[in-house]
Amino acid sequence: MREVHLEKNQMLTVTIEDLTHDGSGVAKIDGYPLFIKDGLPGEEVRVKVVKVNKKFGFARIEKIEKESPNRVTPPCPVYHKCGGCQLQHLSYEGQLLFKKNQVEQLIRRVGKLETEVLPTIGMAKPFRYRNKSQVPVGYVNGKLGAGFYQKRSHDIIDMETCLIQDEKSDAAIQEAREVFAEFYTEPYNEVTHHGDLRHIMTRVGKSSGELMLVLITRTLDFPNKEAIVEQLKKRVSGVTSIVQNVNPNKTNVILGDKTVTLFGPDTITDSIHGIQFAISARSFYQVNPEQTEILYQKALDAADLTGNETVIDAYCGIGSISLCLAQKAKHVYGVEIVDQAIHDARKNAKLNQIENVTFETGKAEEVIPAWYKKGIRADVLVVDPPRKGCDEKLLATILKMQPKKVVYVSCDPATLARDLRILNEGGYGVSTVQPVDMFPMTTHVENVVALELK
Repeated sequence: MREVHLEKNQMLTVTIEDLTHDGSGVAKIDGYPLFIKDGLPGEEVRVKVVKVNKKFGFARIEKIEKESPNRVTPPCPVYHKCGGCQLQHLSYEGQLLFKKNQVEQLIRRVGKLETEVLPTIGMAKPFRYRNKSQVPVGYVNGKLGAGFYQKRSHDIIDMETCLIQDEKSDAAIQEAREVFAEFYTEPYNEVTHHGDLRHIMTRVGKSSGELMLVLITRTLDFPNKEAIVEQLKKRVSGVTSIVQNVNPNKTNVILGDKTVTLFGPDTITDSIHGIQFAISARSFYQVNPEQTEILYQKALDAADLTGNETVIDAYCGIGSISLCLAQKAKHVYGVEIVDQAIHDARKNAKLNQIENVTFETGKAEEVIPAWYKKGIRADVLVVDPPRKGCDEKLLATILKMQPKKVVYVSCDPATLARDLRILNEGGYGVSTVQPVDMFPMTTHVENVVALELK
């Protein structure tokens, strides 16, 4: 790359060549990358340089000289301020292609594999899909506001609706905000560590229609608590339970350790593949139930169970994939480091009268070898790790145990590619990669990969 001399506020006309993992456009000047928010591949744009680093810079679009045929007008009025979505300006067909290309590039560059990446499975209606919403509250222009943070800041964008949230969530959050405003509840201030109300969260059971309202507060007691709960019961349409979560810590982590139920049951229910799940305020549960049905079906297809297999689910959470697998396996063993999740998993197994499952709390890389010593041999091992990917020790455990098949469900294509390379070098052949669009209008994409021992 030739040395490039750019200055802040310099005006340039450039052509967008590609998109980054976070949806920014990329133009190159003699090999020097310039990242341009809201730019789309193929567009010729007039930009203003806003920041220059040694290896890359940032610029802002001043005028689009030549527009991409995939550019659309974002339907959300606060899209360009809010940090919740990144791709509303890109047509949905363009989003699905972007996600496929992103996965393909990472599998080749990081994974060193020439594996086929199938077209991304999208939604017929890619809006209003989220069954969970959690928004911070704070003063906005002197009034109590609730909404997502502005991009790259902690300034709240006060909003009445979010186009990727369930309508029930929108209505519940607005009504709750009005109730708290009427009682002059003080919102939490993360600088001074004062105030009572931190976040308002909702969970919706798509199949049951149940609605949980979660009030995340700094302290267990706050002014007018009983009167506020009575008003919420009357005014939040369709609410079936009201839960309070207490987070006294000075942290960006949303939920605290203590949860109390103020009204109704402490869970709502939903179903995937005919299996009922009890979901508490702190349960991990996929936020797009329509696409979860597809994601789990692809995982089941990859496992290709006959009814005779022993299956290990290495990051089982509340047992959502484990219980789906148990319908077609001889026995499923699930392990998860979060004790509350294992409690929920056992509860869900009992709820569905599924007995061929065993759940245990602990680190997968410690529990699975212990099972192995007891004679438990996995024919199929399923991993659905967090964004950081599989633990190195777990990957070593898999290679040592050598299950016939590994099914990898991933929420981060970069760590997926890294882990696939390790498993491939350890003797596993990688078949096709199937992206599933769980989060339309955002840059996130899930994948299902089947691996077989060579």
